[in-house]
Amino acid sequence: MYYIGYDIGSSSVKVALVEAATGKKVIVLNEPQNEMEILSLQPDWAEQDPEMWWQYICTATKRAIKEANIDASKIQGIGISYQMHGLVIVDKNGKALRNSIIWCDSRAIEIGNKAYTEIGAEKCGEHLLNSPGNFTASKLKWVKENEPEIYRKIDKYMLPGDYIALKLTGQVTTTKNGLSEGMLWDYKENKVADWLLDYYGIEQSLTPDIVENFTNQCVINEKGSQESGLPIGIPIVYRAGDQPNNALSLNVLRPGEVAATGGTSGVFYAVTETNSGKSTRVNNFVHVNYSESNPRVGKLLNINGAGIEYRWMRNNTGNESYEEMNEKASQVNVGSQGLVVIPFGNGAERMFNNKNVGSHILNLNFNIHTNAHLYRASLEAIAFSFVYGMECLKDDNAKINVIRAGNDNLFRSEIFSNTIATLIGHEIEIYNTTGAVGAARAVGLTDGDFEKFGSGITTNDHVMTFLPLKNKEEYEKAYQNWKKELELILINK
Repeated sequence: MYYIGYDIGSSSVKVALVEAATGKKVIVLNEPQNEMEILSLQPDWAEQDPEMWWQYICTATKRAIKEANIDASKIQGIGISYQMHGLVIVDKNGKALRNSIIWCDSRAIEIGNKAYTEIGAEKCGEHLLNSPGNFTASKLKWVKENEPEIYRKIDKYMLPGDYIALKLTGQVTTTKNGLSEGMLWDYKENKVADWLLDYYGIEQSLTPDIVENFTNQCVINEKGSQESGLPIGIPIVYRAGDQPNNALSLNVLRPGEVAATGGTSGVFYAVTETNSGKSTRVNNFVHVNYSESNPRVGKLLNINGAGIEYRWMRNNTGNESYEEMNEKASQVNVGSQGLVVIPFGNGAERMFNNKNVGSHILNLNFNIHTNAHLYRASLEAIAFSFVYGMECLKDDNAKINVIRAGNDNLFRSEIFSNTIATLIGHEIEIYNTTGAVGAARAVGLTDGDFEKFGSGITTNDHVMTFLPLKNKEEYEKAYQNWKKELELILINK
């Protein structure tokens, strides 16, 4: 018997099959082979056709069943992970009325900022644990203001994963964690934030019915079966945004556990049991195992300028492989002989209250510094930004016991991982897993046995653990030097 999991990203759709009994990976693949198109009709806009996601889901599903050489009738359940904060709107027939306004679209920033000012920081903080910001609710308000003809046809709004569930089952549903990603969940009242919809002039009837995770949410209908290749009647058991799902994939489910991602951008996602948030630099979301009696909130800190900075360095200093760059960097002492890189050249950073700090190379000495120093300083800069972000999380009441990360991108670098582990004073456990695999395994959590689930991840996926190094003093000196240069820049912004 098997479970199938989907991860709907903005660059590709990934599908994974796992053994139901053991959680062992059977196959993982993605569609398309290149990257999906993101439409940018105006500066700072980003849209995708949700029907495109569905077509790639269908293609990838059929490929996975064929290439794994399994009997599709033995697939027992479906889990869905998806890009967070997106908006999909459909009519009464379940047809998408326009492209999805996806996570990296910035058109609704001023709408959210105005709402935060007029509603007030106290109410937003107590009830949403966030500012309304540039999230799904604000994007829906943008449609109401700018596309009234389309808005009048809306039957339901939803998150990207909800749309795929609709295509599979014919039912429009959502989850508490999905609503929280859109700033549509009231933590204090434990219900939909209807007061925010009222403020925006959005009808409460547009909110889909809510289903619980780790239950049979809805089942595949005949149309969904014909198009996807999955048998009729298979239940969707789980769905979550990519960062909460990444945390689940890494067995980050309890207070004090943190999931880290080091790709183009960087993310810390810390699980806490407190429904409190005091910082607009940190976003708070319902975690996948949240309940009113046992609240689990994920505190998310995003760093835009992370892996993209190291990629830029590679592309513009000789195009060496990352392995070659890391090897050269390892020959340079901690602190890169005073060379400092500020890596925030990928737009405004939320942890600096949306300031656009930019990227800087400081203290470059033509007589002593080489490209090896640049590589080391770049890795240290990204690691230091993670450490700075961890300080922001702790300021927002997050407690840190252990950090878990996927075996990808930046965390493959010993310099990067050792620097973070040493400065934070916590070990970093590295796991070889993906979001699609995590979503598939989550199907088995209908029994509520999170301990068994976590032990399966440790058995199947643990690669290594980075321990804090003993020579913390030189790392701390380098970090304080970096932080001093950063704060001088922030003063002038």
